[in-house]
Amino acid sequence: MSVQNQENRQSRGPFRGPGGPGGGGPMGMSMGGGQKAKNFNKTIAALWRYLQPYQATIIFVLLLALLSTVFSIVGPKLLGKVTTKLVEGLLAYMAGTGLLTDFAYMGRIISLLVVLYAVSSLCSYAQSFIMSQVSMKVTYNLRKNTSEKMYRLPLRYYDTRTRGEILSRITNDVDLVSQTLNQSLTQLLTSLTTILGVLCMMLSISWLMTLAALLIIPATMGLLGILLKRSQGFFREQQKSLGEINGHIEEIYSGHVVVQAYNGQQAARERFEEINSRLLSSAWRSQFISSLMQPVMTMIGNFGYVMVSILGGYLAVKRAVDIGDIQAFIQYMRSFTQPMGQLATISNTLQSTVAAAERVFEFLEEEEEAADNDKHVDFDVKGNVEFSHVRFGYRPEQIIIQDFSAQVKAGQKVAIVGPTGAGKTTIVKLLMRFYELNSGSITIDGVNIAHMSRQQLRSCFGMVLQDTWLYNATIMENIRYGSFEATDQQVIAAAKAAHCDEFIRSLPGGYQMVLNEEASNISQGQKQLFTIARVILANPKILILDEATSSVDTRTEILIQNAMDAMIKNRTSFVIAHRLSTVKNADVILVLKDGDIAEQGSHEELLERGGFYADLYNSQFEQEEEEPAYEQQY
Repeated sequence: MSVQNQENRQSRGPFRGPGGPGGGGPMGMSMGGGQKAKNFNKTIAALWRYLQPYQATIIFVLLLALLSTVFSIVGPKLLGKVTTKLVEGLLAYMAGTGLLTDFAYMGRIISLLVVLYAVSSLCSYAQSFIMSQVSMKVTYNLRKNTSEKMYRLPLRYYDTRTRGEILSRITNDVDLVSQTLNQSLTQLLTSLTTILGVLCMMLSISWLMTLAALLIIPATMGLLGILLKRSQGFFREQQKSLGEINGHIEEIYSGHVVVQAYNGQQAARERFEEINSRLLSSAWRSQFISSLMQPVMTMIGNFGYVMVSILGGYLAVKRAVDIGDIQAFIQYMRSFTQPMGQLATISNTLQSTVAAAERVFEFLEEEEEAADNDKHVDFDVKGNVEFSHVRFGYRPEQIIIQDFSAQVKAGQKVAIVGPTGAGKTTIVKLLMRFYELNSGSITIDGVNIAHMSRQQLRSCFGMVLQDTWLYNATIMENIRYGSFEATDQQVIAAAKAAHCDEFIRSLPGGYQMVLNEEASNISQGQKQLFTIARVILANPKILILDEATSSVDTRTEILIQNAMDAMIKNRTSFVIAHRLSTVKNADVILVLKDGDIAEQGSHEELLERGGFYADLYNSQFEQEEEEPAYEQQY
């Protein structure tokens, strides 16, 4: 196990403290409750870039919103005319100079209102329909880009973040942006156009009353600005804590057996309470401050009603404004304050959306692996591998591999052994170009792997790792992952070679049995057999076996070992071994110590030297003799 693996295990365990990923560092930095988002304007600009391809559609939606608003806000004006006509008719009737009212005039007005409100409803429906399509397309592109980004990020990124944090960015945060675009954006457009339209109608009635009504806006904007500024930091902290709590729950769920076996329930519970308390603190603060916006708007709006009523009564007495227009103006006041209240409510969602979008765009802006798809070297892969003065460290100040050099001939079986932290797995990661060298070179058949594309390089290898990976699909499809073009017969032949055909047929559904998400409906040993069958199906030139038989019983291990021996014949193979008894027949054994080759040679040669390898082997052999039920691992 490499030093990096040890660090990851420490920092990503279920009881990770504040110093681990998600609890410290640039991505897990603890934020104060009132701290603002890093860059509000930059996030809005980035979100607009996703909306820009649909600019013409959005303009059309704005036009529909404008028409819908115009048709709806004309109503109070027409109703005001009806009110004026009723008052005039009543006064004329009481004075004995005219009829009570003009019913024909009222009928025409009401008919016109029915048409206007119907057209307004149609425009509103079309606006919502089109905007929903736009928001879903934007969400589709956002999900597509985040998914593709995952494959372009270096392994280093995943080694320094928890799975919960990453998943939260590409699921929870994208979902929140999607919901806002789908629901709040249409309402935002409608509210803005309503405010502008109502303002025009109010001006058409009385500029003086409009000026009095507008006096509430500075107070409204000032209070809203204070509330928004205060809540912005809380929303970001809320999204960050949500990602942490998702990561913690995912870790505890996946490792619940270990948690219970080591009586870690209390520690896990305390860790959950710590994160959940921070989430509660930021969530209730953000929601409370945002919930103040609506009552603040209502209070200020009521003051506006009082001012307009007093001024309108005065103007009516002076006969500067008709009574029906005063009624219409008061309705417009409500139509004016209502969308402003809606904007205050939407701002609640917008704040959390901006915080979520910022996290998504941070993910999309992460440094990627250098593109190398244009690299291609035409050569016939035979399997000669050479490490020349390889130097590497996961961190520049912490070099793990000091000066590693080795030559492997085509067809050789090379065992890599050594104590924990010696760099065995790290050597394989460098060979696969999961990480780039600090200095030195690695060549395959004389071709520097840095001159190949990663795709071309990795197509030369087949890997069987100690940690198995199977996905939610049938057993047939999981094995076929080694070669997507393989036929069912080829998959079955590979399963037979891996000695798993017999028990596969005994399972419910056989090869068509669907593995669940955790593949917990089969044993760990069966999982390992499937990954071995997958490599056999891939038929690579070079094999990498990282303790491939560690999870199977002794009888099955012997069968698999025989199958492996047949498979690796005439192929270069690298075997990372903990049990030294399994590498006796290796052509070359590389003994690593502190990132360098301490010894190399065959099993017999190394034992004769009586050096470090001999000490490892003898101590393990003595342990196996004394305690045959257990295996000392190195």
